[in-house]
Amino acid sequence: MKEFYLPTKIFMGDDALDRLEQLTNENIFLITDPFIEKSGMLDEVLARMKGRNNDFEVFSEIVPDPPIETVVSGVKVIEELNPGVIIAFGGGSTIDAAKAIKDFAIKLSILKTEPKLIAIPTTSGTGTEVTSFSVITDQEKQLKYPIVSDSLLPQEAILAPNLVKSVPPAITADTGMDVLTHGIEAYVSINATDFSDAFAEKAIQLIFEYLPRAYKNGDDLEAREKVHHASCLAGIAFNIAGLGINHSIAHASGAHFHIPHGRMNSLLLTTVIDFNADIQDFSNHHYSHAAKKYAKLAKILGLSSTNCRIGVKNLNQYIRHLQKELDMPTSLRQCGVTYEQVVKEKRVISEAALVDACTKTNCKIPSIEDLETIIETIK
Repeated sequence: MKEFYLPTKIFMGDDALDRLEQLTNENIFLITDPFIEKSGMLDEVLARMKGRNNDFEVFSEIVPDPPIETVVSGVKVIEELNPGVIIAFGGGSTIDAAKAIKDFAIKLSILKTEPKLIAIPTTSGTGTEVTSFSVITDQEKQLKYPIVSDSLLPQEAILAPNLVKSVPPAITADTGMDVLTHGIEAYVSINATDFSDAFAEKAIQLIFEYLPRAYKNGDDLEAREKVHHASCLAGIAFNIAGLGINHSIAHASGAHFHIPHGRMNSLLLTTVIDFNADIQDFSNHHYSHAAKKYAKLAKILGLSSTNCRIGVKNLNQYIRHLQKELDMPTSLRQCGVTYEQVVKEKRVISEAALVDACTKTNCKIPSIEDLETIIETIK
């Protein structure tokens, strides 16, 4: 039996931040990063809540790939504050950290009541504002741990396109490719349904149409809004269906090679599609379920897909064309990773990827050797 529900209330549009004006008489714990605190972006949030008898505590210790130590620090602050509302204002790392801080605080029974979590993303990529996932890093072991629990779901998400207007082109490209990977992996997941497919298809279409525009012109607010919506839609899709080995390998290798998550996903995407499609030779006409789904997706995107082989090939070519438009690297070497590093780390990365939570919903069961081959392919 499968189920679908969407517990997160989503506010969108140019005036989406005005939702915060409805908060009154609240004890608010606002989690963000040092850049947002210093840039003045935080003022847009605080201004909407001042003068309404709200108390604030700002926690701005968030760093990319938030380590366990940051979560522990946040839990200590939240214990003293006992807030009724937590606002996570920032990129995926900020929202993931806020979710983990809240979850650990609840599990440790240090809060009198469960606070409402409001997520306000300032990048368009993770979709974490609508998912039950949080990724925390163990710096000592160089591993990223995906935490999966319905208790991590934010109660509200605010999608304000003006907040992503200043995101640099390279980050726009990286995070946008993360969105595309979310959509494609959810689409072929073993837990995919008609409901998750609907969200995934729309997210994928929006990315191909609007991501190049957002990359080339950050002031294009229509493109920014569409990519921001695509991120949220893809988040809903993979929250229903799960992800796959593209993310499993990215979690493990990103921590070892220190490559941004979305960029690592992009490097892997076409190779993982070929692995999952499992089209052996030209005489093979017994196509896998994944190959049929990829071919269907190609057709939805307006690509030639007279059979599964052609559909998968054209989907991968379309992805490579998008990568070229975004000036994305297509090999680990272009990211500064040597072949010697790949050989040295491929086994430990593959072992971590095999037990990653995302591997459970991949459409094809991989072996350690399969994962090592995928990593070597993108060297």
